[in-house]
Amino acid sequence: MLTIGQLASYAGVTIRTVRHYHQVGLLPEPERDRSGYRTYDAGAVVRLIRIRTLADAGVPLARVQELLDADADTFGGAVEEIDRRLRAEIRELQQHRRRIAQLGSGDTLAVPQEVSDYLELVRATGVPEEMIEAERDAWILVAARYPDRIPAFMADKRAQLEDERTVRFYQLVGRMLRSDGTDDEPLVHEMADVLVELFEEAAATGQLEQQDLLMDDSAFVQLLDSMADGHPMVTRLRELLAERGWAGWTRVERA
Repeated sequence: MLTIGQLASYAGVTIRTVRHYHQVGLLPEPERDRSGYRTYDAGAVVRLIRIRTLADAGVPLARVQELLDADADTFGGAVEEIDRRLRAEIRELQQHRRRIAQLGSGDTLAVPQEVSDYLELVRATGVPEEMIEAERDAWILVAARYPDRIPAFMADKRAQLEDERTVRFYQLVGRMLRSDGTDDEPLVHEMADVLVELFEEAAATGQLEQQDLLMDDSAFVQLLDSMADGHPMVTRLRELLAERGWAGWTRVERA
């Protein structure tokens, strides 16, 4: 006859686990002997091992009792059901793992994969991470407000990156962010020149008319503008654009 410690050792569990199985009714608790101790026989070891095996396989304790007492057909059906549930949980965990892996750079935090891929293209132009982070935060808002329009937005942004003038603008912004502020005015003027050239071309081809269709929430446009307005570079750049006849930031138009 075995003590509770020996029973736990033979079955590969802890004494605390044995007592828990007693409490939930999975393992019958033996009567005390004349010495006042509870002792267990071989049947208790077998049952405890079966309980441990089912629990280790992912069977909820609430169903262990059912399976212990089930006939072959019932047991087989229950096992298949539990297996389906476990496979579904595994798929969900794998999706979580993929999502966590994507969060390594921070770009995919709360943005769709299309945006993350686009930010990688921007990063490849050599701009500092400060600019990547600012653009990512803006796209977090856009993705939340217009989730169905992200593919269209990203198609447009990718097309813009194929234009060397857009890449030049990003590079100028990068230089501005890295500068010590002593010689920024020529950079801002060149940035304004590049933007005006792009705006004029977009207006001539009718692209600017698409802004109202894609970004039709004026309050949201103002919210996006507010994210950039605090930077002195943006303030000065908007002044220069206004002198050249252009207004707006997220959504531009002739002044």
